[in-house]
Amino acid sequence: MAVQINPSILSADFSRLAEEARAVEGADWLHVDVMDNHFVPNLTLGVPVVEALSRATETPLDCHLMIEDPDRWAPQYVEAGAGSVTFHAEAAAAPVRLAREIRAKGARASMALKPASAIEPYEDLLPELDMLLIMTVEPGFGGQSFLDIMLPKIRRTRELIGKHGLELWLQVDGGVSASTIERCAEAGADVFVAGSAVYGTDNPEAAVRMLRHQAEEAAAAAGRTEGHPAA
Repeated sequence: MAVQINPSILSADFSRLAEEARAVEGADWLHVDVMDNHFVPNLTLGVPVVEALSRATETPLDCHLMIEDPDRWAPQYVEAGAGSVTFHAEAAAAPVRLAREIRAKGARASMALKPASAIEPYEDLLPELDMLLIMTVEPGFGGQSFLDIMLPKIRRTRELIGKHGLELWLQVDGGVSASTIERCAEAGADVFVAGSAVYGTDNPEAAVRMLRHQAEEAAAAAGRTEGHPAA
């Protein structure tokens, strides 16, 4: 699968989000973390900001909903302009129905798993998804250290995707940086969310290019296809 780099707007300067979004237009997607202070102990942004971002950048929006009751709220993020919407397995009451509704509205449907949630119970759901997100930190805050113990889970997930012959993107989010992205790519991830590793640099666009190069090299060494996909 092709490598994709998704900078996380959570690490950007919120006083000038439009400029920050345009600073990474060489990226594949712009990752937008939505937190409700219930599912996770943090409060970020919601539908109005997603609507504004969708008007401010040509980069498609990848919305990660760390919220309670995504069955109710996720479709609104598609309507707000998100091209991909991720809900948490731990929060969704009816994940198959929700994934189908997101797809029916015209977005890619993605499901996320917290570090303690195993992939195996969700094996039968994988064909209903366009992407699976493996959290490599506990969700809720940016800037956390990467959890190496998630690498075997990434490998098991890649094996399940291959077992079923799926064109399913495998995303990792949390502590992804120049020092960790190669391990994630080798383990089987192909979509990488990077926050401070992009926005914490003097040149976010160059940081995206460097992370992409590192991930592509590691993916090629592991025998997987590299390239730049269309959104």
